[in-house]
Amino acid sequence: MNKPIRLTLSLVALLIVPVAYAQELNKDIDRYRKGEFVIKAKPGASVVVEQLQHKFWFGAAISNGFVDGHMQPADKAQYEQKFLQNFNSAVTENAVKWLSMEREQGKVIYSVVDSMLAWTDRHHIPLRGHNLFWGIDKFVQPWLKEMNDAELRATLQRRAESVTSRYRGRFAEYDLNNEMVHGNYYEQRLGNGITKDMATWAHNGDPGAKLFLNDYDITTGNKLPEYMMQIRSLLKQGVPIAGIGVQGHLHAETFDRKELKRALDSLAIFKLPIRITEFNVPGQRSRYYKENIRTMTQEAEAEKAKELTDFYRICFAHPAVEGILMWGFWEGANWIPVSSLYHTDWSPTPAAIAYQNLLFKEWWTKSSGKAGKDGTFKVRAFYGKYKVTIDGVVSEREFN
Repeated sequence: MNKPIRLTLSLVALLIVPVAYAQELNKDIDRYRKGEFVIKAKPGASVVVEQLQHKFWFGAAISNGFVDGHMQPADKAQYEQKFLQNFNSAVTENAVKWLSMEREQGKVIYSVVDSMLAWTDRHHIPLRGHNLFWGIDKFVQPWLKEMNDAELRATLQRRAESVTSRYRGRFAEYDLNNEMVHGNYYEQRLGNGITKDMATWAHNGDPGAKLFLNDYDITTGNKLPEYMMQIRSLLKQGVPIAGIGVQGHLHAETFDRKELKRALDSLAIFKLPIRITEFNVPGQRSRYYKENIRTMTQEAEAEKAKELTDFYRICFAHPAVEGILMWGFWEGANWIPVSSLYHTDWSPTPAAIAYQNLLFKEWWTKSSGKAGKDGTFKVRAFYGKYKVTIDGVVSEREFN
């Protein structure tokens, strides 16, 4: 009799911890993501408050195929519709990478970036430029490696200044030099002051450019100490870091909740905005990626939906985090196809439904009523953009 009782108590204990933790997360979400929205009107006026968009970035990477003519028209139409339905921000998946823009020396391709920015501008979507530089050896063009140090330095300066001046004021932010914890060919060649020089050159072209760091295996805790050390060093050098990017796909089918929270808490000491820049679940350490598995069981789909919502909940509850961007949302244009919200035929996965329930139901504000005797209508609301209707008169307002 004792053994079953102990097992039952253990199971109850296991259940209590997640429930209590979820309650704490919800308290933090209410504390950091909401405020009292006060509407001024005539006493007794009818007021309707409807959220249109979150202030927090819920975004995704945009595939080159969406704008370069390689996506089928029917898929392109669906891609646009689903993107606008689900996301309020974006990042270039490959368009800005130097290897994509200038594979051959002197032959710079701007058309893809131009088209992508034209689309995001038209829909008022902030776009991250990923990335100005990427010093991982295999992503450095062979023609760059053939230069002497003086030529390389001058070429790096032209790259930074030409991109930022051409797109001055249009990118919300840039990843300055991608994944420096894991490799930095340019620093090996030109010394540890090159990152500050890159930032200076970027600001020559666009003094207002916001320059982020970006690296992987950070939310797992594996490379967190190295990243912390690097950030401290760069700040000491005077590198103008505007924010910290942490990728979110080096886990497996699941992720470590405690390590994610620990990483965010640790990085928050720098008092800089944090973005989850590249999220997938299942991730790069999953069997789906390693074995190129393209289908999931119903049970696995349900697990994926739970993993996604838990990851988003932890990040949304953290005051230092300002956004999460998926690295692909459709199986037809996603490096880990099963991590998508939509199948190839555009049918939604359980993760898509869970994601939409989270963002547009649980984390969404809609309220109505009458203004009080003092002419005010108050509602505790998520920060973002709203449609406010007062006695039939409609206006849009930012609540930040």
